[in-house]
Parts: sequence; C-alpha cells; structure tokens
Amino acid sequence: MSTRHARRLADTGAISRIARGLIDQRSVDRYLQSQRMGRTRAWAEHTAWGAVAMLAGLDADWLGTTQASRLRQSLRELTEVDDLLTRTRDRAQVRTFEAHRAALPCLREIVAVSNTRALGLTDAVNSNIDGYVAASDLDTISRDLSLRADPSGPVTLRVTGFDFEQVRVLVDTSVIAALDAATSTDPRVRGVGHRVLAESLKAFR
Repeated sequence: MSTRHARRLADTGAISRIARGLIDQRSVDRYLQSQRMGRTRAWAEHTAWGAVAMLAGLDADWLGTTQASRLRQSLRELTEVDDLLTRTRDRAQVRTFEAHRAALPCLREIVAVSNTRALGLTDAVNSNIDGYVAASDLDTISRDLSLRADPSGPVTLRVTGFDFEQVRVLVDTSVIAALDAATSTDPRVRGVGHRVLAESLKAFR
C-alpha cells in the first residue's frame, strides 16, 4: 500500500491516526479484517444496508426494483464471509473516542447498539460503548458530551449517512451484530460473527 493510500484511509476514518505519521494498530487490524478479499469493491452505503435488510429477511424498499434484483443475485452468489465483509464495509465509518464516565449514560441513549445477545455474546455487554450514530449528529454529540478522539478509547461510534430510522431497525438484527463481531480484534468474538454470517448466507441461498 502506498503512503498516499494510507493517508487517504486515515483522512476518511477507515483507520485511526494517533499523531502525525502514527496510525493506531487496532484500527489497522479492524480494517484488514474487512479487507480480506483484497481488491473486491465495497457496495455503496445504501446498497450495503440493503444487503443487511435482505439477509435479515426484511424489505429494502429504498432500492429500485432492478437494483434490488441484482443485489439479491449477488448475495446468492456469495459463498465467502470475507467477501461479504468487504462488500458491506462502507455501511459506516468507525471512530473511537474517550469519554467522561458521566457521559456514558447519555451516549447509551443516543447510540444504536447492535444486538450482541442475538449472537449469544451476553458477556460482551460491559463498560464500553459500540454502536451506530447518524453522520449529521456526530459533531453535536462530540461537542455536547466532550468526546475526545482516541484510538484506544472505550467508545466506538459507527458513523453512517444512511436513513437513521432504517438503521435503528437493522441494527437490532443478528446480521449487523455479526458483521460488527466479524471484524473484532477478539478471536472468539470474530469467530462467532463469521459463523452467524456463514449461516445467514447459506439460508439466503
């Protein structure tokens, strides 16, 4: 990978910059987990969310008839979880923050947290926060709750520009929980995510 490409990834938030010339290792690991298929192209944001809806057995009525038909066919042809991870990676940009303990209850009210219990990961519920927020709300949330960008912080916000009412519905499905888990740096959590996604693809076919 060229230096220019690495800088572009940091600028878009795909990987996290600690300081000038320094990139957070965990953000690189997470990025690599979603890039296992090399140069496979990612779907556009609304298409990626459409794939989530279809795999979860829900309607993706924001897609046109032709686009929905092509997406269904693409999903039927997918046999590798890594391919699915790569194609859906642009559903959100991952940002990590440090937050004061007093801000955490407010964050839990705002953030749409994926349903890890659907994966049997009940012990994944801890003092950390990992969930989705609307891109239009990120600056306000960061300012009002005094969040500070920190690659090793306990707050992971998955920022999306997609219709957030739709996101709230989809985040409660096991598909989103599995997609998030499958890019975890924890091997056990990652394994659970991969297994659930493999089962989802098989059921869809």
